[in-house]
Amino acid sequence: METPQEVVLRTLQDLGAEDFETFQWYLQLNGALEDFPAIPKSKLENVNRVTTVDQMFSTYSMNTIKVTRIVLVKMNQNELVKNLSNLSDTISEPAGKS
Repeated sequence: METPQEVVLRTLQDLGAEDFETFQWYLQLNGALEDFPAIPKSKLENVNRVTTVDQMFSTYSMNTIKVTRIVLVKMNQNELVKNLSNLSDTISEPAGKS
């Protein structure tokens, strides 16, 4: 089972460099993500995919997969949206506190 972070990272790894920049651009754009806040440009500037995933989970928490899907739809990355939907079925839930 994969964690939500691993699912989002795997999805971002399927984007080429230019598409990854576009993905980050959408995350920074006010109003582009429906009811979700934009991430300040300074937090995504010159960062890799792992740091982007960390920043997304810090900002969106458990809505990160939904935000990822919204951005991919805007980018017409329909195959990745489909893969993300399939991968999200294999996500492991966080273990409860003992």
